[in-house]
Amino acid sequence: MRILVLGGTRFIGRRVVEALVARGDEVLVVHRGQSEPEGGPACPHLHANRRHFAAVAGRVRDFAPDAVVDTYALTRRDVEAVLPHLPDAHLLVLSSVDVYQAFEALLTGDRTPVPVPFGEDAPVRRSRHLYRGKGMGLDDYDKLDVEPAYLARGGTALRLAMIYGPHDQQRREEPVLRRVRAGRERIPVGPGTALVTRLHVDDTAAAVLAALDRPAAASGEVFNIGETTSYSMHGWMRLILQAAGHEAELVQVADDVLPADLALTGATVPHVLASSRKAADLLGFRPRDPAAAIADSVRWHLAHPPADAFTDFAEDDRALSSVSR
Repeated sequence: MRILVLGGTRFIGRRVVEALVARGDEVLVVHRGQSEPEGGPACPHLHANRRHFAAVAGRVRDFAPDAVVDTYALTRRDVEAVLPHLPDAHLLVLSSVDVYQAFEALLTGDRTPVPVPFGEDAPVRRSRHLYRGKGMGLDDYDKLDVEPAYLARGGTALRLAMIYGPHDQQRREEPVLRRVRAGRERIPVGPGTALVTRLHVDDTAAAVLAALDRPAAASGEVFNIGETTSYSMHGWMRLILQAAGHEAELVQVADDVLPADLALTGATVPHVLASSRKAADLLGFRPRDPAAAIADSVRWHLAHPPADAFTDFAEDDRALSSVSR
Protein backbone atom coordinates (compact mmCIF):
# COMPACT_ATOMS: atom_id res chain seq x y z
CA MET A 1 0.00 0.00 0.00
CA ARG A 2 0.94 3.63 -0.46
CA ILE A 3 0.47 5.40 2.86
CA LEU A 4 0.65 9.12 3.60
CA VAL A 5 1.50 9.81 7.26
CA LEU A 6 0.94 13.26 8.76
CA GLY A 7 3.34 13.74 11.66
CA GLY A 8 5.23 10.52 11.96
CA THR A 9 8.55 11.52 13.52
CA ARG A 10 7.93 11.43 17.27
CA PHE A 11 6.76 8.59 19.52
CA ILE A 12 3.47 7.16 18.15
CA GLY A 13 3.84 8.47 14.61
CA ARG A 14 7.45 7.35 14.47
CA ARG A 15 6.49 3.81 15.49
CA VAL A 16 3.62 3.71 12.97
CA VAL A 17 6.02 4.69 10.16
CA GLU A 18 8.55 2.08 11.29
CA ALA A 19 5.87 -0.64 11.23
CA LEU A 20 4.58 0.38 7.80
CA VAL A 21 8.03 0.48 6.24
CA ALA A 22 9.03 -2.80 7.89
CA ARG A 23 6.18 -4.65 6.24
CA GLY A 24 6.93 -3.17 2.81
CA ASP A 25 4.43 -0.32 2.44
CA GLU A 26 5.46 2.75 0.45
CA VAL A 27 5.33 5.64 2.90
CA LEU A 28 5.45 9.41 2.51
CA VAL A 29 5.76 11.43 5.74
CA VAL A 30 4.64 15.07 5.92
CA HIS A 31 5.79 16.93 9.03
CA ARG A 32 7.08 20.32 10.20
CA GLY A 33 10.74 19.40 9.88
CA GLN A 34 11.45 20.19 13.52
CA SER A 35 12.53 16.64 14.36
CA GLU A 36 14.17 14.01 12.19
CA PRO A 37 14.38 10.70 14.07
CA GLU A 38 17.88 9.27 14.23
CA GLY A 39 17.99 5.76 12.88
CA GLY A 40 14.46 6.05 11.56
CA PRO A 41 13.18 4.06 8.58
CA ALA A 42 14.16 5.15 5.09
CA CYS A 43 11.22 6.86 3.41
CA PRO A 44 10.67 10.28 1.81
CA HIS A 45 9.69 13.28 3.92
CA LEU A 46 7.97 16.54 2.98
CA HIS A 47 8.35 19.50 5.34
CA ALA A 48 5.27 21.67 5.83
CA ASN A 49 3.56 23.21 8.80
CA ARG A 50 -0.06 22.04 8.93
CA ARG A 51 -1.22 25.61 8.44
CA HIS A 52 0.61 25.62 5.09
CA PHE A 53 -0.31 22.13 3.98
CA ALA A 54 -1.83 23.52 0.77
CA ALA A 55 1.71 24.26 -0.43
CA VAL A 56 2.53 20.54 -0.66
CA ALA A 57 -0.95 19.32 -1.60
CA GLY A 58 0.06 18.83 -5.24
CA ARG A 59 2.96 16.57 -4.29
CA VAL A 60 0.66 14.63 -1.98
CA ARG A 61 -1.83 14.09 -4.79
CA ASP A 62 1.01 12.96 -7.07
CA PHE A 63 1.94 10.36 -4.46
CA ALA A 64 -1.64 9.01 -4.83
CA PRO A 65 -1.93 7.38 -1.41
CA ASP A 66 -4.24 4.45 -0.77
CA ALA A 67 -4.62 5.63 2.81
CA VAL A 68 -3.78 8.61 5.03
CA VAL A 69 -2.83 8.33 8.71
CA ASP A 70 -3.07 11.60 10.64
CA THR A 71 -1.05 11.08 13.82
CA TYR A 72 -1.07 14.64 15.10
CA ALA A 73 -4.38 16.43 14.57
CA LEU A 74 -4.96 18.18 17.90
CA THR A 75 -7.42 20.97 17.10
CA ARG A 76 -10.22 21.93 14.74
CA ARG A 77 -7.81 24.20 12.86
CA ASP A 78 -5.41 21.30 12.40
CA VAL A 79 -8.14 19.41 10.56
CA GLU A 80 -9.41 22.37 8.55
CA ALA A 81 -5.90 23.11 7.27
CA VAL A 82 -5.37 19.59 5.93
CA LEU A 83 -8.57 17.71 5.20
CA PRO A 84 -9.76 19.73 2.17
CA HIS A 85 -6.45 18.95 0.42
CA LEU A 86 -6.39 15.20 1.04
CA PRO A 87 -7.20 12.96 -1.93
CA ASP A 88 -9.91 10.31 -1.84
CA ALA A 89 -8.38 7.53 0.23
CA HIS A 90 -9.00 5.63 3.44
CA LEU A 91 -8.53 8.26 6.16
CA LEU A 92 -7.45 7.31 9.68
CA VAL A 93 -7.00 9.79 12.53
CA LEU A 94 -5.52 9.08 15.95
CA SER A 95 -7.86 10.21 18.70
CA SER A 96 -7.96 9.53 22.45
CA VAL A 97 -10.11 8.03 25.18
CA ASP A 98 -9.95 11.51 26.71
CA VAL A 99 -13.17 12.21 24.73
CA TYR A 100 -15.19 10.25 27.32
CA GLN A 101 -16.85 11.45 30.50
CA ALA A 102 -14.74 8.97 32.44
CA PHE A 103 -11.59 10.90 31.52
CA GLU A 104 -13.22 14.20 32.41
CA ALA A 105 -13.89 12.77 35.86
CA LEU A 106 -10.21 11.87 36.17
CA LEU A 107 -9.19 15.50 35.63
CA THR A 108 -11.96 17.22 37.58
CA GLY A 109 -12.38 14.82 40.48
CA ASP A 110 -16.08 14.37 39.62
CA ARG A 111 -17.31 11.42 41.69
CA THR A 112 -20.43 10.78 39.58
CA PRO A 113 -20.35 7.03 38.85
CA VAL A 114 -19.35 6.19 35.27
CA PRO A 115 -19.92 2.58 34.13
CA VAL A 116 -16.72 0.73 33.21
CA PRO A 117 -15.41 -0.73 31.08
CA PHE A 118 -16.90 1.68 28.55
CA GLY A 119 -17.35 1.08 24.86
CA GLU A 120 -17.49 3.48 21.95
CA ASP A 121 -21.13 4.34 22.72
CA ALA A 122 -20.29 5.67 26.19
CA PRO A 123 -21.10 9.33 26.96
CA VAL A 124 -18.47 11.80 25.81
CA ARG A 125 -17.32 14.79 27.80
CA ARG A 126 -19.73 17.63 28.51
CA SER A 127 -16.91 20.16 28.67
CA ARG A 128 -14.47 21.11 25.93
CA HIS A 129 -10.81 22.13 25.76
CA LEU A 130 -9.62 20.36 28.89
CA TYR A 131 -6.26 22.12 29.05
CA ARG A 132 -7.29 25.68 28.19
CA GLY A 133 -5.65 28.26 30.43
CA LYS A 134 -3.32 25.74 32.07
CA GLY A 135 -0.12 26.97 30.46
CA MET A 136 0.49 23.79 28.48
CA GLY A 137 0.22 25.29 25.01
CA LEU A 138 -2.89 23.19 24.42
CA ASP A 139 -5.62 25.79 24.76
CA ASP A 140 -7.42 24.64 21.61
CA TYR A 141 -6.71 20.93 21.95
CA ASP A 142 -9.79 18.74 21.76
CA LYS A 143 -10.16 15.44 19.93
CA LEU A 144 -13.93 16.03 19.95
CA ASP A 145 -13.20 18.82 17.47
CA VAL A 146 -11.00 16.52 15.38
CA GLU A 147 -13.02 13.35 14.85
CA PRO A 148 -16.25 14.57 13.17
CA ALA A 149 -14.80 15.85 9.89
CA TYR A 150 -12.76 12.70 9.36
CA LEU A 151 -15.73 10.46 10.14
CA ALA A 152 -17.93 12.48 7.77
CA ARG A 153 -15.57 11.50 4.95
CA GLY A 154 -15.82 7.84 5.87
CA GLY A 155 -12.64 7.94 7.91
CA THR A 156 -11.68 5.95 10.98
CA ALA A 157 -10.92 7.33 14.46
CA LEU A 158 -8.80 5.28 16.85
CA ARG A 159 -9.41 6.39 20.42
CA LEU A 160 -6.14 5.47 22.06
CA ALA A 161 -5.63 4.59 25.70
CA MET A 162 -2.68 5.90 27.75
CA ILE A 163 0.30 5.19 25.48
CA TYR A 164 3.72 4.24 26.84
CA GLY A 165 6.93 2.80 25.48
CA PRO A 166 10.19 3.90 23.82
CA HIS A 167 10.45 7.60 22.95
CA ASP A 168 7.45 8.53 25.12
CA GLN A 169 7.96 12.23 25.83
CA GLN A 170 5.64 12.03 28.84
CA ARG A 171 7.67 9.16 30.33
CA ARG A 172 4.73 7.45 31.99
CA GLU A 173 6.93 5.20 34.15
CA GLU A 174 9.14 8.04 35.38
CA PRO A 175 7.39 8.56 38.76
CA VAL A 176 8.60 5.08 39.65
CA LEU A 177 11.88 5.00 37.73
CA ARG A 178 13.20 8.26 39.21
CA ARG A 179 12.90 6.61 42.62
CA VAL A 180 14.53 3.44 41.31
CA ARG A 181 17.53 5.40 40.05
CA ALA A 182 17.79 7.15 43.41
CA GLY A 183 17.71 3.83 45.25
CA ARG A 184 14.60 4.75 47.23
CA GLU A 185 13.49 1.80 49.35
CA ARG A 186 10.09 3.23 50.41
CA ILE A 187 7.65 4.98 48.07
CA PRO A 188 4.63 6.89 49.45
CA VAL A 189 1.40 6.02 47.66
CA GLY A 190 -2.35 6.27 48.05
CA PRO A 191 -4.67 3.26 47.92
CA GLY A 192 -3.71 2.84 44.24
CA THR A 193 -6.93 1.07 43.27
CA ALA A 194 -7.73 3.04 40.10
CA LEU A 195 -7.80 1.01 36.89
CA VAL A 196 -6.48 2.84 33.84
CA THR A 197 -6.35 1.32 30.36
CA ARG A 198 -2.88 1.58 28.85
CA LEU A 199 -1.30 0.59 25.54
CA HIS A 200 2.28 -0.01 24.43
CA VAL A 201 3.29 2.05 21.41
CA ASP A 202 4.04 -1.14 19.43
CA ASP A 203 0.43 -2.26 19.91
CA THR A 204 -0.73 1.20 18.84
CA ALA A 205 1.07 0.75 15.54
CA ALA A 206 -0.40 -2.74 15.22
CA ALA A 207 -3.90 -1.29 15.64
CA VAL A 208 -3.24 1.28 12.92
CA LEU A 209 -2.12 -1.45 10.52
CA ALA A 210 -5.15 -3.57 11.39
CA ALA A 211 -7.51 -0.69 10.57
CA LEU A 212 -5.68 0.07 7.31
CA ASP A 213 -5.94 -3.56 6.27
CA ARG A 214 -9.71 -3.67 6.84
CA PRO A 215 -11.08 -0.47 5.29
CA ALA A 216 -14.54 -1.90 4.75
CA ALA A 217 -14.92 -2.70 8.46
CA ALA A 218 -13.17 0.46 9.65
CA SER A 219 -14.78 3.10 7.41
CA GLY A 220 -16.82 5.67 9.34
CA GLU A 221 -16.15 3.93 12.66
CA VAL A 222 -14.54 4.81 15.97
CA PHE A 223 -12.59 2.21 17.94
CA ASN A 224 -11.22 2.16 21.47
CA ILE A 225 -7.67 0.84 21.37
CA GLY A 226 -6.17 -0.43 24.61
CA GLU A 227 -4.83 -3.43 26.44
CA THR A 228 -7.31 -6.14 27.34
CA THR A 229 -5.85 -6.52 30.85
CA SER A 230 -5.58 -3.44 33.05
CA TYR A 231 -3.65 -3.26 36.30
CA SER A 232 -4.45 -1.09 39.29
CA MET A 233 -2.04 1.75 39.93
CA HIS A 234 -0.35 -0.36 42.61
CA GLY A 235 -0.15 -3.35 40.27
CA TRP A 236 1.33 -1.20 37.51
CA MET A 237 3.95 0.23 39.89
CA ARG A 238 4.92 -3.23 41.09
CA LEU A 239 5.38 -4.42 37.51
CA ILE A 240 7.70 -1.47 36.86
CA LEU A 241 9.71 -2.20 39.99
CA GLN A 242 9.95 -5.87 39.04
CA ALA A 243 11.13 -5.05 35.52
CA ALA A 244 13.70 -2.65 36.94
CA GLY A 245 14.99 -5.30 39.37
CA HIS A 246 14.36 -2.99 42.32
CA GLU A 247 12.69 -3.86 45.60
CA ALA A 248 10.79 -1.05 47.26
CA GLU A 249 7.94 -0.93 49.74
CA LEU A 250 4.80 0.92 48.65
CA VAL A 251 3.82 2.79 51.81
CA GLN A 252 0.23 4.03 51.96
CA VAL A 253 -0.14 7.64 53.08
CA ALA A 254 -3.00 10.11 53.19
CA ASP A 255 -3.96 11.81 49.95
CA ASP A 256 -3.15 15.26 51.33
CA VAL A 257 0.55 14.39 51.69
CA LEU A 258 0.99 12.47 48.43
CA PRO A 259 3.82 13.74 46.23
CA ALA A 260 2.35 15.49 43.21
CA ASP A 261 3.75 12.99 40.71
CA LEU A 262 2.01 10.12 42.52
CA ALA A 263 -1.42 11.76 42.69
CA LEU A 264 -2.96 9.08 40.44
CA THR A 265 -2.57 6.60 43.30
CA GLY A 266 -4.96 8.68 45.42
CA ALA A 267 -8.21 7.48 46.96
CA THR A 268 -10.51 9.61 44.79
CA VAL A 269 -9.04 8.71 41.39
CA PRO A 270 -11.78 7.15 39.19
CA HIS A 271 -11.35 4.23 36.82
CA VAL A 272 -10.68 5.04 33.16
CA LEU A 273 -11.25 1.60 31.75
CA ALA A 274 -11.97 1.32 28.03
CA SER A 275 -13.14 -1.81 26.23
CA SER A 276 -11.45 -2.70 22.94
CA ARG A 277 -13.83 -5.54 22.10
CA LYS A 278 -15.10 -3.77 18.97
CA ALA A 279 -11.55 -3.49 17.60
CA ALA A 280 -10.95 -7.15 18.40
CA ASP A 281 -14.16 -8.26 16.69
CA LEU A 282 -14.01 -6.05 13.57
CA LEU A 283 -10.28 -5.44 13.09
CA GLY A 284 -8.75 -8.53 14.66
CA PHE A 285 -6.76 -6.32 17.05
CA ARG A 286 -4.92 -8.35 19.69
CA PRO A 287 -2.48 -6.50 21.98
CA ARG A 288 0.29 -8.47 23.62
CA ASP A 289 0.60 -9.33 27.29
CA PRO A 290 0.91 -6.01 29.15
CA ALA A 291 3.34 -7.38 31.73
CA ALA A 292 5.84 -8.15 28.95
CA ALA A 293 5.11 -4.82 27.25
CA ILE A 294 5.71 -2.88 30.47
CA ALA A 295 8.98 -4.72 31.03
CA ASP A 296 10.17 -3.82 27.52
CA SER A 297 9.29 -0.17 28.09
CA VAL A 298 11.01 -0.05 31.47
CA ARG A 299 14.23 -1.47 30.04
CA TRP A 300 14.26 1.18 27.31
CA HIS A 301 13.63 4.06 29.71
CA LEU A 302 16.29 2.84 32.14
CA ALA A 303 18.74 2.82 29.24
CA HIS A 304 17.63 6.30 28.14
CA PRO A 305 17.13 8.36 31.33
CA PRO A 306 15.96 11.96 30.97
CA ALA A 307 18.67 14.61 31.07
CA ASP A 308 16.63 16.58 33.61
CA ALA A 309 15.78 13.67 35.90
CA PHE A 310 13.96 14.75 39.06
CA THR A 311 16.04 14.08 42.18
CA ASP A 312 14.33 16.04 44.97
CA PHE A 313 12.47 13.65 47.25
CA ALA A 314 11.61 16.04 50.07
CA GLU A 315 7.90 15.45 49.41
CA ASP A 316 8.48 11.70 49.76
CA ASP A 317 10.27 12.13 53.07
CA ARG A 318 7.51 14.38 54.46
CA ALA A 319 4.83 11.89 53.39
CA LEU A 320 6.71 8.92 54.82
CA SER A 321 7.29 10.72 58.11
CA SER A 322 3.51 10.96 58.53
CA VAL A 323 3.19 7.19 59.00
CA SER A 324 4.87 4.92 61.50
CA ARG A 325 7.11 2.13 60.29
